[in-house]
Amino acid sequence: MRSGSTNIALKTVREDGRFIMVPQGDWVVENLDAVDKTLRNLEKKIGNMTVVFDVRKLGRIDLAGAFVLGRTVRSCAHPEVDFTYIGHHPTAQKLMLEAEANSNVCPHPPPRKNLLNLVLVRSGRAVMRALHEGVETAAFFGQLLLTFGRTLRNPRKIRFNAIVNVAEEAGVNALPIIALLAFFIGAVVAFLGANLLARFGASLFTVDLVALSVLREFGVMMTALILAGRSDSAFTAHIGAMRMRQEIDAMQVLGMDVFEVLVLPRVIACIIMAPILAFAATMAGLVGGGLVSWAVLDVSPSLFVTRMQENVPLIHFWVGLAKAPVFALAISLIGCRQGLLVEGNVQSLGERTTASVVQALFTVIFIDAVFAMIYLELGW
Repeated sequence: MRSGSTNIALKTVREDGRFIMVPQGDWVVENLDAVDKTLRNLEKKIGNMTVVFDVRKLGRIDLAGAFVLGRTVRSCAHPEVDFTYIGHHPTAQKLMLEAEANSNVCPHPPPRKNLLNLVLVRSGRAVMRALHEGVETAAFFGQLLLTFGRTLRNPRKIRFNAIVNVAEEAGVNALPIIALLAFFIGAVVAFLGANLLARFGASLFTVDLVALSVLREFGVMMTALILAGRSDSAFTAHIGAMRMRQEIDAMQVLGMDVFEVLVLPRVIACIIMAPILAFAATMAGLVGGGLVSWAVLDVSPSLFVTRMQENVPLIHFWVGLAKAPVFALAISLIGCRQGLLVEGNVQSLGERTTASVVQALFTVIFIDAVFAMIYLELGW
């Protein structure tokens, strides 16, 4: 293959299992059109053969020429090894290696996977991660129980100041938002119930609907959801920041028990404050429902309270309130555990905080479903 106008040529020789390429003339960018098609055909024929460049007759060469020559060996089994040369050229070898190192040829896209197989694989991985998280959380709970048992044998180790501080931050400071949201939830339930039951001439049953829903579910659930989104993330962020600043490592060096200092006070504070917050949320929800009933149905507050006492047994209040400590235990456990898993970077802190909130919300819904099945079997 020759072209007198471009002063460029390429000869090929097969010898002893090698593919010898003999470039001739000036391999510069303005001359490459004449050999590009031939080089692409050669790339298909070379396969896994060892390529050798004979550069004794090579004239000038620039980076573009080095690129198209080096492109022929990319399909070789070991292209970096196959770069062997016969003769000497002042720039050819250096430019070809430079072009190979800096070329960014897009690889062939991987074959498309079966969609059903992909869904099953991802689902299986998610289930395995969930099971792993469940086992690790159970182990964390066991460690907490051991720490609590040691603390009971020596009550002087109980950090009352830390418990009060956490109770104020996670409980008292959350009271306004919990009460406000519960108030609006009760109002919405009353408004929807009034509109729906009015079609059947049973508007007065709105009181029963509001009382049952708020006492059994909405009061305690609003408390748990706010704790999961607010206090749980705060636990993870606080403990995670301590982990990033190596404060926890320093505590362990000093012989301090991390569970006793950081985890136990938060768990105790949440368990103490959750029933109080749930009670406040329940009262706020009933007030919201009562005000809407008064405004929409002309049911006076005294009639609202009287009908609620007559038709809604007190057991519904205790049924709802009994779930609050269990929710608080799960939320505080997850928040503290995720905080202790934070690594030494901000990205890990953000990921663990997100995982903490998501796991806490899922756990709260799951526990509530378990309680619902238990209460159904007990007839409560």
